[in-house]
Amino acid sequence: MVRPRTPIITAATAHKAPDRRLSNAERSSYFARREAAKVLRSVLRGDARRRAIGSIKSLVYSPSVRNKKATFALVCQTLKHLHIIKDVLKTATVPNGKLKRQEELMYVITYDILFGQANYLVGDAEKLLMLRKDALQTALARILVRNKMKCVEDLVALYQMSGDVRKPRYVRVNTLKLDVESALHELGKNKEVTKDDMVRDLLVLPPGTDLHDHPLVMNGSVFMQGKASSMVAVALGPEPGWEVIDACAAPGNKTIHLAALMRGKGKIIACELDKERVKRLEDTVRLSGATNVEVLQRDFLKLKTSDPTYSKVRAILLDPSCSGSGTAAERLDHLLPSYKAGETSPSFLLSRSHIARLYGRTLRFCWVIWEQEVGISSLRGQQPPSWPKGHAAATADLDRLAKLAAFQKKALSHALTFPAVERIVYSTCSIHQAENEDVIKSILPVASSFGFQLATPFPQWPRRGFPVFEGSECLLRMDPVEDKEGFFIAILVRKNVADCSERTISNLKFGSAKILRKNNTITNTRSKSEVLSISTRLSKIWFHNRLKLPYCKKFRSSKCT
Repeated sequence: MVRPRTPIITAATAHKAPDRRLSNAERSSYFARREAAKVLRSVLRGDARRRAIGSIKSLVYSPSVRNKKATFALVCQTLKHLHIIKDVLKTATVPNGKLKRQEELMYVITYDILFGQANYLVGDAEKLLMLRKDALQTALARILVRNKMKCVEDLVALYQMSGDVRKPRYVRVNTLKLDVESALHELGKNKEVTKDDMVRDLLVLPPGTDLHDHPLVMNGSVFMQGKASSMVAVALGPEPGWEVIDACAAPGNKTIHLAALMRGKGKIIACELDKERVKRLEDTVRLSGATNVEVLQRDFLKLKTSDPTYSKVRAILLDPSCSGSGTAAERLDHLLPSYKAGETSPSFLLSRSHIARLYGRTLRFCWVIWEQEVGISSLRGQQPPSWPKGHAAATADLDRLAKLAAFQKKALSHALTFPAVERIVYSTCSIHQAENEDVIKSILPVASSFGFQLATPFPQWPRRGFPVFEGSECLLRMDPVEDKEGFFIAILVRKNVADCSERTISNLKFGSAKILRKNNTITNTRSKSEVLSISTRLSKIWFHNRLKLPYCKKFRSSKCT
């Protein structure tokens, strides 16, 4: 008996196309697997470091990926089955050494063998794994028996969280190339399109609308950009001819929006430290046709404010690295290994001791009050902090959150020191107070010393900041339930150029007024209750004696001072 010769696989041959002429379906599947493996490598490495290059969607729909639909499907399905695939490969003792550093390609091919298109498996790497097809299928059957499952879908459900969000498709018109009316007419030929009521160059289409291969998207006339992201540049409001810094610019959607608002005039310095993200930023700028953007591969924190190069900078957009907790579902983060069931969730589920470290021991009381009396919808889906101790993943998330907040404070403080800056916008796609209100509260004394004050972006927007300090109603919040994404925007304006009438700061005093919040809309009125807030200094907050809620008697006996 002559055994079939096992092909020798190297990193080069794994990506080398077969010698014989392939059918269109075989060729499409072959290259889609390679593109999916490349995206999967970036996703998994970013997830392991907790510093993603981009979301799954943004990586797949970058210009370098040709077969976008097939690649996107392969990446999502491979991630969805990744835990099973790894277990199968381990159980089947597949010699992955022959693929060397091509683990991600092995995951993708294994998915196709077990669950996908096994009919179109061509290529050296595919041949190697096809020789082990029986072993892979036997291993899968053993895993089902071991877990007492009848089908693969039940096994997937063990590890998979749902992330379905029915959100409108937003596209922003790139007015450097096309006017809004023309885009509205072109997109409206076979789709229902309306104008957004807040951002004038933003169009709204039905959920699930696929525009990735639309000519207007391909030539940079329109960009797929969420509503919250599109509001940031508008809030900054740069004028044509200004010099502006985009401090953490990649992937570049906000950068080119600034360029469009400035009508291609003036100068935008787009800072980005990461080399791979710089490439994406440059691709975005190139596609937009913006000519007033200078991409700078440098750390924003290391820009010297005394350098004459930055002496005329009048506005800074700061959208720093954050937890991304507000857009976890949209980014498909529920597919990532770090979001496996039982480890953590997009809401950073923490034990009581972990939350106490961040917010103080009276947080449980405040959590109940906010959920029942105030009704903050951004806390929906999160349980009160009463889980068993010992969540290692939760501890890691808390530490990461603290590090992110420290970086955000440092970056915002640095932005205040530029000599000619008049306007600074700070934004995050996070729902966490630690990255939002707490950051603004901590830098307000420094901001005031430089002559800055809070202004109110989009005054007509109903949901404002959590009432944890005087003036928090100037802050803008988006709710992941009401608005289908969580987002935060704050704007600081130098007093000598600000219109003081823009600020409508109500007189918020603890112990004398109640904040009624419905859908996060603030009204200040006399009532029985006290202002209730989550703060890192809860021990300093007094609660009104007339607060009549089911939990009051239990907690009045504890120390709230």
